[in-house]
Formats: sequence, C-alpha cells, structure tokens
Amino acid sequence: MNITTNMHNAALNTNTKDIKTNFTEKISKEEVQEIKMQIAENSKAIMFNSASVQVGLSAKNDDFTKMYDDFQGFLKDVGYAGKPIAELSQDEAAALVSEDGIFGIAQTSQRIADFVINGSGGNEEMMRAGREGMIQGFKEAEAMWGGELPEISQKTMQAAIEMVDKAMHTAGFSIMDTEA
Repeated sequence: MNITTNMHNAALNTNTKDIKTNFTEKISKEEVQEIKMQIAENSKAIMFNSASVQVGLSAKNDDFTKMYDDFQGFLKDVGYAGKPIAELSQDEAAALVSEDGIFGIAQTSQRIADFVINGSGGNEEMMRAGREGMIQGFKEAEAMWGGELPEISQKTMQAAIEMVDKAMHTAGFSIMDTEA
C-alpha cells in the first residue's frame, strides 16, 4: 500500500487489489506502521513545500516593499509630502500634474534640468553628457511605453532640454554638438 501527496496519481491508480478499507478487511500492525510512516513523510513534504512557497512569496513581497520604499523615497526627494499616490482621488492626482503641481511640466522639467546643470559642475562635456542622457532616457521611456509618451511627458522633456540648452548658452557653450 502506498500513500502519496500527489492527488492526481490517486485517481489514476486502477489497481484496487492492494487497497484495504475498514469495510472489507482489517490491516496488520505492520501495515499501520507503514501508513503512519508514509503520512509522516508526506506531512514533512507538504510542510517543506508550504514553507518554500511562503519564503518565495515573502521574497517577492520584500522586493515589492523595497520598490515601494524606493518610490516613496523618490517622492520625498522631489519634495512630495502628500498622501500615498495610490490613495489619491482623481481630482487630487490631476492637481499634482496641473500647471502649478509638483509633477506638472514646470516643476518636473526644472528638476530634470537642475540635475543636469548642477551635476555638471559647469563642465561642458558633463553638461553635454547629461543632456544626451535626458534624451536617451526619454527614448527608453517611449520604448517601454510602447510608443509616443503622453503630451505632458513630451512637453516636460522639451522644457528640460530648453533649460539645459539655455544654461549651456549662458555658460558660453555652443548648443550644437561640435563633434557631429
């Protein structure tokens, strides 16, 4: 007699000769011990598999928690101190991306341009590299999006590039790539 945790195998077992029930005949003490041993082994296997699934889910939840924490850190870094994004009403979300909103065109493009301008430290090559990085990041976002980004994103990128171009001009750098 064999006891298994594989439920689908139980249905496929057509050899009923070895199956003993309480209604047909008694089983020996040795058979009882064998059944107890198989149940114990199967219980350990089920517990191990269940724990493995829980560990796997916990790892995924930890990954999600880390991504969520990173996103919350990003929001804090850009100055957002409002309620969690997922809890916003439609009107509250619209206010955040409005003309005066923290995620509107003006403030977002300013943050992007400031990152490039300040990060370059006035170095022309670094400023050019930052400008090119902005453009490349925008292209990658479009590829992930699967096409043209929404108008707000396009306008934000255009405004950020114009700010960097203006800073380059003010610093005496040509906005034209001299290596082209």
